[in-house]
Order: sequence, then C-alpha cells, then structure tokens
Amino acid sequence: MGTEDEPGKRALRRRLLAARFDLTAAEVDAAGEALAARALGLPEVARARTVAAYVSMGDEPGTLALLDALRARGVRVLLPALLPDNDLDWGAYEGPGSLARVRHGGGRMELSEPAGQRLGPDAVTAADVVLLPGLAVDGRGLRLGRGGGSYDRVLARLERSGARPALLVLLYDTEVLARVPAEAHDRPVDAVVTPSGARRFTGA
Repeated sequence: MGTEDEPGKRALRRRLLAARFDLTAAEVDAAGEALAARALGLPEVARARTVAAYVSMGDEPGTLALLDALRARGVRVLLPALLPDNDLDWGAYEGPGSLARVRHGGGRMELSEPAGQRLGPDAVTAADVVLLPGLAVDGRGLRLGRGGGSYDRVLARLERSGARPALLVLLYDTEVLARVPAEAHDRPVDAVVTPSGARRFTGA
C-alpha cells in the first residue's frame, strides 16, 4: 500500500539501518544487557505474567538477555513465527535450546523462531506486555518499523480483541527522533526502552 509517506520512510530506514551496520558486536551486546536491565525495571514488565517478545537478529538491539531474565522470573514469554502472508503465529520460549533457525523469503532472511507448538496468531492477545521491534520512534510514540507490516497486523489484532497490553519498543538511544513519517493507521506505543533509560508517551 503506497502512500505519500513511503519515500520518506524508505530514506529514513536506509539511514537508520546504515547506522546499525556500523555498530560493533561488542556494542550490540552491551546495548542488549543494558536494555534488559532497563526493561526489567519498568512496573508493567515487573508485574507481567505473559510477555510477547521477539528474538533480535543481526545488529538489532539484543533481546536474549531480556528473554532469559523474564523466563527466570517465571514469566510466560511468547515469541513470533513468521507466516507466509507476513502475519505472526506465536510459540512459548523455553530457553535458547527451544529456538530454531528458519529461512523465509526464498532463503533471503533467517529468523530464530520457537521450535515448539504453535499457539495461533491470537495468542498475543493474552500478553500483558508486547515488546515491539523497530527502527525509530518519535515524540508522539509513533514507531517506524522495517516495512513488512507484521507488527501492524499484531497491533490491529490487539485493538480488535479489546486487549490493552503495554506496548514497548526497544531501540538504541540515537533512534528516538523528533518525528518519523506516519500514516493514519499507525498506532502509538506506550514507551520506548533504550540502553540509557525509558521514555513514556502521554498521547499513546
């Protein structure tokens, strides 16, 4: 679905992805450890019984430390599995050994997904907190994703179901921007978590 904002989104995505590409493995790992500490300190995460999360890939802010810390607390962690139509199914995270590397898009993309039982796309509606990937967020709480639309579907499903989990996007500090290109269907997140702290969005 093309819109007048798409050229701006594409250019911004290229710039943000290039900045991530310049990060060292040590910087990515350190950011993941800091993110875990920041996220675990949030009240909505501390009281959550079920968290829908994701396994970071490449130079994304790391999530494995956070996933393992949540599981150690007894939290039920749900992880996505990409479906052929770009929607997301979900499965339970049972530790690093419960993940499988799965190729998508004719082998162009490899993701770590839960290897166990699939719980269906609606499983996310039971989450108390949903952790969202992204490339940037702005002062309105509007998130810029990679453009595949998978999490737009998740957010629409949550709205249709009447579920109201806390929506948190995990980013690097430099990816909190004054403004990102937005469309009418874009939904704001409640907060952004970065290695240096968390920021809440009152309009979310």
